[in-house]
Amino acid sequence: MATSPVYPMYPPSPGEGVLRHPHWWQLRWVRYGALITLLALSGLVILALVRRETGTEGFLVGLGLAVLPVPWLITAFRWLDRVTPFPWRNLVFAFCWGAFAAALIAIVANSFATKWIATSTADPASADTLGATVIAPIVEESAKAAAVLLVFLFRRRGFTGIVDGMVIAGITATGFAFTENILYLGTAFGTDQLTGGHGVVSVTAATFFVRIVMSPFAHPLFTTCTGIGFGLGALYGARGRARRVLIPLGGLLLAMCMHALWNGSATFGQYGFLAVYGTFMLPAFGLLTWLAIWTRQRELRTVREELPAYVLAGWLGPAEPFALGSMRARRMARDYARHHAGRPTARSVARYESSATALALLRRRGRRGLAGADFVVRERELLDELWQRREAARPALEYAARTAAPAPARTAWAPVPYGHAYVPVPGHGYGYGYAHGPGHGYGYPTAPYPSYNPYRG
Repeated sequence: MATSPVYPMYPPSPGEGVLRHPHWWQLRWVRYGALITLLALSGLVILALVRRETGTEGFLVGLGLAVLPVPWLITAFRWLDRVTPFPWRNLVFAFCWGAFAAALIAIVANSFATKWIATSTADPASADTLGATVIAPIVEESAKAAAVLLVFLFRRRGFTGIVDGMVIAGITATGFAFTENILYLGTAFGTDQLTGGHGVVSVTAATFFVRIVMSPFAHPLFTTCTGIGFGLGALYGARGRARRVLIPLGGLLLAMCMHALWNGSATFGQYGFLAVYGTFMLPAFGLLTWLAIWTRQRELRTVREELPAYVLAGWLGPAEPFALGSMRARRMARDYARHHAGRPTARSVARYESSATALALLRRRGRRGLAGADFVVRERELLDELWQRREAARPALEYAARTAAPAPARTAWAPVPYGHAYVPVPGHGYGYGYAHGPGHGYGYPTAPYPSYNPYRG
């Protein structure tokens, strides 16, 4: 009869062994309830403020136009996040924080600061310019960065690198831009209503072209710099505390500078906007797009390089490193599972892929000496998750590997028996608590996985 794995015991910490009940504010439902209430109240207040500025008709027009780029931006960030996907609740939080909380902070703080500057100086025009080029970038980027910081602090295990920072930052900025576009487009529509649309070009059309067609990526581009800073900070783990603080602050400062340059482009003369757009915004957007794709491919390469150690230990099948290191093969595995065993099995395969990727990235950080103090525990948890889902995931991944791989590679995937020596990582011993593969004193079976295909009818 199988027993639960026997893991090394650790010396108790001071005060351990005393049952301590959490305070009421530490309960999970209390924290979730408070967060949902905060975001809901922020949403009601910001939407009411925007509707008051634009009028009901302008609000509806702005809402209909502002929503157009949102699905495309969310899809792009979700595509980037497919290697190690965040749970949907984290992405929903990020979007709602940007659209409601950050937008509310920005509109209140910007209005207060601009009015204070206007009353302190004799030139109201300079107050507007100073507010747009200095106050707004600082306030808005700080408000958006708060979402990245919260995910970094409270969802630390899922925040492992640059891609994670870019995704959370980009979706937060997408939500912020959505609310801001409602305000600008609704106000432009109101202006057209007052003037009767007698201008050469409709103000609404011009605003739509600049904000929705030309630069829907502007806010995500700025805030992504903050996300990259937090992603680099996450790579250092528990080490380099100064760098973990200074690098995110550097990313935030860069985001503010980019935002200030973009807002100030209108003051650079008749063609200042086009000059900044062509010489700065488009190259910066291209550079960050390249960085995102390169980092995504680097994560897949890490999966292919790090997981063979677990094949030798018997935790993974021989073909799995290749299948898990290819987005095409991963998609084929999920489709295969969905077709033969239904959506629940496909979801199990997707979670298997995510856990295996997290395991590879964790091992890479361990080999480089950047892992945290919970390295052994985290690796053990990920291996247990893989073991529990192996029966659903292995046939699908083997099918995907055979279908997606070139013929010479398929012949190299001979079955590997359990019990092979584990590949050590400097500074962490053999197998981080798993001296050998499953079945060697940990309650797991020693036989290889079943050869039959559970998807066969």
